[in-house]
Amino acid sequence: MADPKGFLTTGREVAKTRPADERVKDWNEVYVPGSLLPIISKQAGRCMDCGIPFCHNGCPLGNLIPEWNDYAYREDWTAASERLHATNNFPEFTGRLCPAPCESACVLGINQPAVTIKNVEVSIIDQAWDRGDVTPQPPERLSGKTVAVIGSGPAGLAAAQQLTRAGHTVAVYERADRIGGLLRYGIPEFKMEKSHINRRIEQMRAEGTKFRTEIEVGKDIDAAKLRRRYDAVVIAAGATVSRDLPVPGRELNGVHFAMEYLPLANKVQEGDLTVSPITAEGKHVVVIGGGDTGADCVGTAHRQGALSVTQLEIMPRPGEDRNANQPWPTFPMLYKVTSAHEEGGERVYSVSTTHFEGDEDGNVAALHLVEVEFKDGKLEQKPGTERKIPAQLVTLAMGFTGTDQANGLVQQFGLELDARGNVARDDDYATNVDGVFVAGDAGRGQSLIVWAIAEGRSAARGVDRFLTGASALPAPIRPTDRSLTV
Repeated sequence: MADPKGFLTTGREVAKTRPADERVKDWNEVYVPGSLLPIISKQAGRCMDCGIPFCHNGCPLGNLIPEWNDYAYREDWTAASERLHATNNFPEFTGRLCPAPCESACVLGINQPAVTIKNVEVSIIDQAWDRGDVTPQPPERLSGKTVAVIGSGPAGLAAAQQLTRAGHTVAVYERADRIGGLLRYGIPEFKMEKSHINRRIEQMRAEGTKFRTEIEVGKDIDAAKLRRRYDAVVIAAGATVSRDLPVPGRELNGVHFAMEYLPLANKVQEGDLTVSPITAEGKHVVVIGGGDTGADCVGTAHRQGALSVTQLEIMPRPGEDRNANQPWPTFPMLYKVTSAHEEGGERVYSVSTTHFEGDEDGNVAALHLVEVEFKDGKLEQKPGTERKIPAQLVTLAMGFTGTDQANGLVQQFGLELDARGNVARDDDYATNVDGVFVAGDAGRGQSLIVWAIAEGRSAARGVDRFLTGASALPAPIRPTDRSLTV
């Protein structure tokens, strides 16, 4: 145990963010560099080393949280990094982007503020990189088997790294011009600087993983040809079909999916563009959707110089405390203020968009909305609550409906889909097509980064067993496992 009295003597303290009026002028990560290191040892010491550590269940990866908390408390960063990497290929991603369901399941959190598990995690991995503890781990011998991984998001990268280290020759296919999937072009720079992806890619290259960019399987290469070329295929293409809003005026210029808007802002930061073709500069911006993608649009609009930013959510505002139907240790729906919300803008709950209004040039100029409420379990409009707000840029951030079928990948492989439109698979992540596996959002539906990594690791075990008849790779979860956090 780290500090037997730590949870009694030390209060919860989290990473400090830079002042909002300062950080909106740049695209660097919002946190004060180095602010965690002076406090993180004592924060790790708040861990009680519970007899039954429910944080394990809250984390789909099964992270060994009490163990690396103990090492972090003792400032044994090398041992802490080893324990952290035992279950998570990319803790610098999850430590920045995961909503931390582990903290919702922390036993201390029953009646006190939970341990800052996410901050401890990111401190350990940042120290590991700074100290040179993160090195390539190439396999001792090659199996002679080949694997294609379709998609380079967290699920695809995790599967590729596990399979490469198991001795298979792995090639990752990505339709974008750079590796990283939504980590690269969906997550804004201020949430995670892309240098963290780049150095992981270099580690994977040194281990032997091959990367093929600007190749869309189903269009640029036929799935059957890919299947003949490789002994196994892992589909980790994500759930990239955005949910649309079919209301009058949807066709107006200036109404865009979030995933049309956000990648262009990231391309500016990559140096590909000087100015984004879709910019919030000097405009009244409306973001439809109250989740993390919506918050990313809000923060991006602030940095582009929006006149105003309004975020709309059809559901009521969540409470700040757990509801009775979301008891510990489940992951509760709580009111959350992200760094983007701290920077300004208005959040409006329980409203639905009725239509968009355009100007004489066909550009969106205003959005009409109405308040809604639940009646008999159904959302209904409240008469007399209609109003109009200015909107010169609208981003639709209402989630995703499934994996992309327009490119022919699903049809060419002959894959079966489940009732929700995701690629169907068994407990080994195998599809109905021999030698073809699926991991991450393509099989699970839209979910969290921590689930994507866990599924990529688990699918890698299934592939390894298919290729060799047995596997020593860990399998954190089954496809049907939702854990207590969902």
